[in-house]
Amino acid sequence: MNIYVSNLNFKLQDEDLKNVFAGFGEVSSAKVIRDNQSGRSRGFGFVEMPNDDAARAAIEKLNGTEVDGRTIVVNEARPRKEGGGGGGGGFKRRGGGGGGGFDRRREHDFNRD
Repeated sequence: MNIYVSNLNFKLQDEDLKNVFAGFGEVSSAKVIRDNQSGRSRGFGFVEMPNDDAARAAIEKLNGTEVDGRTIVVNEARPRKEGGGGGGGGFKRRGGGGGGGFDRRREHDFNRD
């Protein structure tokens, strides 16, 4: 199961996040998401646990607890939604950007009624 963890302390590292969940069972991976340009933590991450029962127990016990001075929020990760927008773009990329834009597969403009 893939677990989403938010409101993380910005100093928390991948290994620290893994250790928070390790008491509940095997942790396949733990990743604190970082800003591409600055390398600074974005305050959230993902933990992958192969045993769904252990993952559910971790979610139940850790959600709302304090880790490194911050009350974390722990939920089952939801799959990404497809289509629409994106974040900006360069000179080679046309359309999209910001959060909306034209999606040719759906043939309508998300920013207009």
